[in-house]
Amino acid sequence: MTFRAGLVQLRSGPDMARNYREAAELIRAARAAGATFISTPEMTNVMDPDKDRVKAAARPEDHDLSVAGFAQLAADLNVHLHIGSLALQGPDGRLVNRGFIFAPDGRVLARYDKIHLFDVDLPTGESHRESASYRPGEEAVVVKTALASFGMAICYDVRFPALFNALAKNGAEVLLNPAAFTVPTGRAHWQVLLRARAIETGSFMLAAAQGGDHGHGRHTYGHSLIINPWGEVMAEAGEEPCVITADIDVAAVAEVRGRIPALQHGRAFSLRMAP
Repeated sequence: MTFRAGLVQLRSGPDMARNYREAAELIRAARAAGATFISTPEMTNVMDPDKDRVKAAARPEDHDLSVAGFAQLAADLNVHLHIGSLALQGPDGRLVNRGFIFAPDGRVLARYDKIHLFDVDLPTGESHRESASYRPGEEAVVVKTALASFGMAICYDVRFPALFNALAKNGAEVLLNPAAFTVPTGRAHWQVLLRARAIETGSFMLAAAQGGDHGHGRHTYGHSLIINPWGEVMAEAGEEPCVITADIDVAAVAEVRGRIPALQHGRAFSLRMAP
């Protein structure tokens, strides 16, 4: 089974309506380029460092206009549409960072709430405290579609290989890691982490990213990537909003995993601290 994947790179800002329009335009461009699976970045609907303003604008999933809009767009274009994540109002007053996969008829096939939250102080002086505003997810998600089985992750999750190992062991052939990576960590770690997760699991990796100057002092790295199960980069973006595509031959997953069956070779072990 071969399908064309299209990654949409965005530069979302505080205006949710504008972000939706710009994402929808590039999703249509990806479809025009032949993509039947299309993926957008983390925080497709809003990039705003003012978390109080995001909380005030966010809506629960069933009242969010972008959720309804992207569902309709998937149906209109007859594609599997992965919205990397949206900032939505959660059940306890906190936000959730939630990704969606919509079927070609507009149904929600899967939801995933980001498990690992980004709480860091960077040498540049940048500080991020995602856990102050967002509720972490608790469940990993694999969804089987007519194209392939997809394992869902978001951004900072990429630093936790056990998650991707679990996704692959439970059938994921294509890993999804939409992101809004900072520039310093992106330059140092973005590509090597994504390639490592693909190599370790013998999986395709699709990583749509935010890129560029979002205003209010926020910059993201961009460089959306499509990587094959051998760890080779099939397509890469720069920093500007754009679409990249590649043809995904799902049979390559079984072929690579057969050559290096690392998923089968993992063993439980104990740890002893030597004196």
